[in-house]
Amino acid sequence: MRYVRFIKDGMIKYGLLEEDGIEILERNFLDGIEKTNEKVSLESVKLLSPVSPGKALCIGLNYREHVGELEMESPKSPVVFLKPSTSLLNPKEHIIRPALSKRVDYEAELAVVIGKKAKNVSISDAYSYVLGYTIANDVTARDLQEKDGQWTICKGFDTFMPLGPYISDEVNPERLAIESRLNGKVMQKGNTCQLIFKIDYLISYLSSVMTLEKGDVILTGTPKGVSGMSRGDVIECEIEGLGILSNHVI
Repeated sequence: MRYVRFIKDGMIKYGLLEEDGIEILERNFLDGIEKTNEKVSLESVKLLSPVSPGKALCIGLNYREHVGELEMESPKSPVVFLKPSTSLLNPKEHIIRPALSKRVDYEAELAVVIGKKAKNVSISDAYSYVLGYTIANDVTARDLQEKDGQWTICKGFDTFMPLGPYISDEVNPERLAIESRLNGKVMQKGNTCQLIFKIDYLISYLSSVMTLEKGDVILTGTPKGVSGMSRGDVIECEIEGLGILSNHVI
């Protein structure tokens, strides 16, 4: 299934994205699937980020070639940081360059959406806690990352976590092509098979530290090819089977 969250007639609604439109659900799909037998066209609604996570757990330096382009050492254990809920951004909305930064980068990433509460999960059971997968852009104020030596500020500005356009449980997350395009030019091109720390391990590891709640997301890292964005740019992040996440920069 492909899950969406959207605005229709001024109200937030939830649905299943199908070939001929959106099947509207009675409630949030995180609380179970109950159809209304009502459909709307995709063009008639405004898509929101498919979830509004309580927390976004992000993994840095999880593709070896990206580690190399940043001239950093490969991690021996996952590098974990958090993005605040206020950094969430809907598809097609504007990434705002903050006045504090002179270089703001895109980072196309596969995002894992947790479907039920998870604590001390084994690697073998990890995938049973996943609702599905979507696309994230881990927007980063690169100059502040280099200056501060920690990642809370450089990753945490408002609009720095575009997410969407939908969640799918129909893909194999272990082998998905991932790409970003800046003003139509391909900048990143990789595959999730290149992840240093795999998804099942990350779920197990993170759940040993903190409880993962349904609707939480895990951003799994970005391939090489990051660079700065300027006002007026359009950044597109595309992952095989998950659509295209597009945002303008202002």
